[in-house]
Amino acid sequence: MPLNERDRIEILMMIGVGDRMRTQQEVCRLFHEMHPDREPVSQSTVSRIERKYRELGHVRDAPRQGRPKINENVQQDVILSALENPHCTVRQVSRDLNIGKSSVSNIFKKVKYHPYRVRLIHELAEDDFDRRTEFCEYMMDHNNQNNGFIANILFSDEATFFLNGHVNRQNTRYWSQENPHWMQEYHTQHPQKLFMYISREW
Repeated sequence: MPLNERDRIEILMMIGVGDRMRTQQEVCRLFHEMHPDREPVSQSTVSRIERKYRELGHVRDAPRQGRPKINENVQQDVILSALENPHCTVRQVSRDLNIGKSSVSNIFKKVKYHPYRVRLIHELAEDDFDRRTEFCEYMMDHNNQNNGFIANILFSDEATFFLNGHVNRQNTRYWSQENPHWMQEYHTQHPQKLFMYISREW
């Protein structure tokens, strides 16, 4: 058990002054006799306490280093920010409340808030189902007529960049303790967008 300031003062009194000073071994034995239910102190501990008193004039704990702990009011402000705007970012909350981004992240983690990503789903029109069937029949007919038809198709990965500020799934989050199953429909044939194709031959 660590010694508090009162224990250190008691050890100083046991050491004594002038002609009535005790040795470190005697102080350790006396402290153990007065506190038999506690862990005995070592001679090095007595030496450090005595040296600290001679150098500083007190035996108080030194100020702790590092960042100060976040108080409960700040934690509540962070949680309220997420409740009022579940789409807020850590950077935004950090800037609004004037606290570090790591502190905001730690608070979210402490209250088990998770940044869920939006799930994008294709918007389906009434005639889309018929178009799917027609496309499947078209591909099957051509494959029956030409066995190498599928091998001649060049598939590609497609990336779409919207020019109207459309939702970016990578930068959009929903802070919540439970999965909100957040989905958003979007048009595949948007008038303003830029395509990037990465060819991949199969």
